[in-house]
Amino acid sequence: MRAACYSSFVAAASLPLTSTSSAASDPRRLSLSRSSLRCSPLRRGGGGVARALDERLLEAAAAAPAPAEVEVEDESGVTEVEDGGQWEGEGAEEGVGSSEAEGEQGQRKSKRQQQQQQQEEAAAAERDRFKLINGKEIFQEKTYLVGVECKRAGGYDFSIEESLKELEQLADTAGLMVVGSTYQKLSNPNPRTYIGSGKVGEIRTAIQALDVETVIFDDELSAGQLRNLEKSFGGSVRVCDRTALILDIFNQRAATHEADLQVTLAQMEYQLPRLTKMWTHLERQSGGQVKGMGEKQIEVDKRILRTQISTLRKELESVRKHRKLYRNRRQSVPIPVVSLVGYTNAGKSTLLNRLTGADVLAEDKLFATLDPTTRRVLMKSGTEFLLTDTVGFIQKLPTMLVAAFRATLEEISESSIIVHLVDISHPLAQQQIDAVDKVLKELDIESIPKLVVWNKIDNTDDPLRVKEEAEKQGTICISAMNGDGLEEFCYAIQTKLKDSMVPIEAFVPYDKGELLNDIHKVGMVEKMEYMENGTFVKAHVPLPLARLLTPLRQQVAAAL
Repeated sequence: MRAACYSSFVAAASLPLTSTSSAASDPRRLSLSRSSLRCSPLRRGGGGVARALDERLLEAAAAAPAPAEVEVEDESGVTEVEDGGQWEGEGAEEGVGSSEAEGEQGQRKSKRQQQQQQQEEAAAAERDRFKLINGKEIFQEKTYLVGVECKRAGGYDFSIEESLKELEQLADTAGLMVVGSTYQKLSNPNPRTYIGSGKVGEIRTAIQALDVETVIFDDELSAGQLRNLEKSFGGSVRVCDRTALILDIFNQRAATHEADLQVTLAQMEYQLPRLTKMWTHLERQSGGQVKGMGEKQIEVDKRILRTQISTLRKELESVRKHRKLYRNRRQSVPIPVVSLVGYTNAGKSTLLNRLTGADVLAEDKLFATLDPTTRRVLMKSGTEFLLTDTVGFIQKLPTMLVAAFRATLEEISESSIIVHLVDISHPLAQQQIDAVDKVLKELDIESIPKLVVWNKIDNTDDPLRVKEEAEKQGTICISAMNGDGLEEFCYAIQTKLKDSMVPIEAFVPYDKGELLNDIHKVGMVEKMEYMENGTFVKAHVPLPLARLLTPLRQQVAAAL
């Protein structure tokens, strides 16, 4: 036994000489040798030979130089770093863990940066959705358009696609952002939702996909249909119809107190029947019981609205009287009045600015101006007339809007001539003409002479062909933008005015020279002869002036 132990000691004594040198070159082996020394069962014995062997091994390890960092590439191709002659087993795992943590931290940082960038882009997009219209900052809501083509008698001249296109122009004028549209063909509208249930589901899907905020229908909806559609679309989406959109545009464009009164009256008359079923959170009246709070609230709201409508009508009546005073003052010196009517965006304001040098707002938008503007026009012949720009018409024009603008439209009924201005470059020019004629019939002004003028001739594809067609129909072609055809227009106005005037022969004394001046201003003088006591005049004058000249006309008859 002792011999065996001695031989093992001898073998162990010979081990440090070889293992020390190899450990110096290979730190992994040195590390393993140290660990084996710490755990060696030989240390359990108390022999001096083992103790001496341990001391020799420790001295040899201490005398060996510390190796530099060595990169070891294992079989998998992963490079591992060994530092200080010690194999970084656990240290390597910690390094990998720290690098993974740094990577996760970098990913979180990049995600935060991306989220911040997205938020900034969203905020910039929200800021870009604000639009300045007539000095008012309007938020461009995302809008979806819906139309219905019904197979009913007395339909509109516009097709459903054309009507939706015009509705899109109205939405753009109101400052809305149209993101999509759809339409449905029905024999009769659905009394509950105006459209079919399948189309309601299709629109609901489009609302979610396009983040729609407002849905606009091309026809007027009842109060129940509006409420049912809002409930079907989720409640957070606003539903309105074409009438509400037009009233909103008029509200934005109203620049004077009179226009504001007229638009407010039309809006209140539109809202009055739609107050029903709005107070769903309150109680309702049930059969055989006393009225609930909800019914009382609706009655109170309607009473307040009716009172406000009555007040507005009184104010508008005073406006009518004020305008009538102006008309009576004009009739004292009866200058002919020519009213410009036509479809909206036909170029009426541009023509007024071109002929009179006025600075009326003229834009390529629907309902750019609402307030009537009257300016004096002096023709080359010396004849004068007043040119009045009126509000434009449109198909499906709300009836309450026509009633509210009665004070403005009365200017047309007092006109000597009505000039119907047509945008001949528009693909639906004939349909627009029919829509204007329909409104003019409602105003009962068919007895007033009318002159049809085709505007925007320079925007047509073949101006020469259009002019030839106009000559066959006896229509004047002009371009209010560049002034083409305005001389012919003024000559046609003069001819029409002559047809509407009364031929007279009068003897005007020299002490009444102001009457002779009025004849030159508003009439058309054909012959003048200066005599001993006055001037003999043969001319065409407006009917009011002809009545003023009646005594002088009798003098001529007596002289003859």
